[in-house]
Formats: sequence, structure tokens, C-alpha cells
Amino acid sequence: MGKTIVYNYRADEDKYFKYYTPKLGIELVKVLERPDEGNARLAQGCDQVTVLTDADVTEPMIKIYAECGVKLITTRTIGADHIDMKAAKKYGIAVSRITYSPYSVADYTIMLMLMVQRHVKTIVSRYYGQDYTILGSMGQELPGKTVGIIGGGRIGRAVARHLRGFDCRILMSDHHPSDELEGIVEYCDLDRIIEESDIISLHVPYTEANHHMINADTIARMKDGVIIINTARGGLIDTGALIDAIESGKVGGAGLDLVEGDRTVYYRDFKDQVFSFREKAILDSFPNVIMMPHMAFYTDQVVDDMIRYTLEDCVNFLEGKELPFRLV
Repeated sequence: MGKTIVYNYRADEDKYFKYYTPKLGIELVKVLERPDEGNARLAQGCDQVTVLTDADVTEPMIKIYAECGVKLITTRTIGADHIDMKAAKKYGIAVSRITYSPYSVADYTIMLMLMVQRHVKTIVSRYYGQDYTILGSMGQELPGKTVGIIGGGRIGRAVARHLRGFDCRILMSDHHPSDELEGIVEYCDLDRIIEESDIISLHVPYTEANHHMINADTIARMKDGVIIINTARGGLIDTGALIDAIESGKVGGAGLDLVEGDRTVYYRDFKDQVFSFREKAILDSFPNVIMMPHMAFYTDQVVDDMIRYTLEDCVNFLEGKELPFRLV
């Protein structure tokens, strides 16, 4: 059917690739390393390239892919801001992304909300230091809180459905209101979410238009003690402004699965090493901030979805069929 080169071929993906490739008739070229200019020519003779988010796919790489005969670049992720779309269009290469179960990120989002509200970081660190005192770790309850969800896609909607069981007031900002959330959320503009929410959760893709949508100005308009949750993309938040707001007490806590600049850090092993990421180090030092290494998506169902939908896109593209999440 076709030949696909898989960069970042991970051990946890192996059984899914082995299951789906014979069913779909795809030949794989496996590359364990992340894509870069040095290994781009390994795509010679391949119809498609598939990547993950922890390396940028740049114009020089795309030029090489085009010279090698690549016709499609797929990312095994929802986000695709790591691929140079202008370059792909310039060299005549299609680009697509995939979707996957929304419950992985939705579950994780609720977990972060609860962990921040209940000061789990402080409690756990005290516990392992054999400090079993309780003063300074009094939490809050989720029922009765106003939760603002920015972005009403599949993940945002799943978060809203989960929150229904916690008896929250739920505000949602989205350009396309969904009938399925009737009676669950109150659709409103972004300004109301910024000004009225006790907890703000981000579920929009990263684009130039929403770069640093959470910044010093928007934070100043938020409630004192607001909690900010980000399981979407790091670039949605101005990290410096967030740090200032946490230090001043304006922001009462944050649960961050991502932070701007994390692409060259997460999914790598830095133990026993010194590396420069000062903003992350500052955030890590705060007792009311929980940082995770971009793991919200990571469930067995999602990895299955990532592989299946990616390979199905490759087959459909070669057969001239429309790709549901084609970007270029």
C-alpha cells in the first residue's frame, strides 16, 4: 500500500504498530531518534513521514523530505505547531494531525484541579519528610466553584461533562456552542471567564492569535486566588507573568502539564545534569504549583488511537480520500 517512516518510534507504540500495519498493508521504516536534518534523508523512497511533538519539523527538513519523495507528514498528536506549515505548502507536502480519546486529558485536567485545590504537593512532600502536621494545607472544595473552560472542543466538552458531577457552575468560551452541553455549561465570551472564574482551564490549540492569551493584563482582571490549569500548550501562557502573579498572591495556584519552551526538555532524561530552564525551576519551587512533563494524553487508549488514526490517514491519503484533520 505504501511506505511510512516513523520517527520517535517508541517501545510503548510497538505492539500497536505491529497490530495495525499488516491490517492496513503499510510498510514501516522505524527510526528511534527524533527527526532532524541529519536523519531526514532516511525518508528516501517513503510516501509519508510521521512524527511526535518533541522536535520541530523545520523548512530544511521538509525540503529534504520533498526531495526524497515524501507526500504527507502526519503528527501522531492533536497539536501540530511543531511543523512548519508554510514550508510544507511551499514544497507541496500535505500535513495532517489526528484526534484521540478526549477522556485522557479531561481526566488529567480534573486531577490537576483537585490536586491544586487540596495542596497535594505540600501534603506529599511533608509526608515523605515525616512531617504529619496539617496547618498550611487546608484545601478547598470543588462544588460551588465557577470553572471557566476556554475551548469547547472534544476535550473541553469532556471536562465539562466530568465537572457536572462536582456541582460546579461551568462557563465555556467557544466559537461553536454544542447542543450536547445544554443545561451543563453557560456559553459566554472570554472576558466573563477571565473575570468570574475561580478556576480557569485551557483547552485551545496554540496559534499566533492566542499566543500568551493568559498574560499580565488578563491575570490582573481575574479573581484574587484564581487557579489556572493548562493541559493544552505552553505558549498559551506568558510564564513570566504567571510567576509574578503567583509571587504576588494574585494567582492562588496552577496545574501545568506544559510550559512554554518545554519541547526540548520533556521526554528526555536529565538526571545528574545541569540544564538551563529557569522559569520551569522557579515554577517547580512554588508549593502551590504542580508541574507535569506533558503526560495528560498518555493512556493505553490514546496510544492505540494515535497509531491507528495515523496509519489510516496514510492509507486514505494514498487512496485519494479526504483526511479528517488535514492542515495543509
